[in-house]
Amino acid sequence: MSESEIFSEKYRVIGLEEQSLILQGVRSGEVLKIKNADAAHPLTEEEYPVGKLIALSNPSTDLKN
Repeated sequence: MSESEIFSEKYRVIGLEEQSLILQGVRSGEVLKIKNADAAHPLTEEEYPVGKLIALSNPSTDLKN
């Protein structure tokens, strides 16, 4: 899966494991495990319940002030 495909896909949360979010692409079916690098803001099941639909953003293209 290319970088542009990763960020154009919608994902469904299928699990939360320690501080990693496990996602499955809605169109592709591809499973991704995203590690939380910000220990000050832990991932929670309340914030990312199983079944929640999310999109990923590319931090290299986010606008910075």
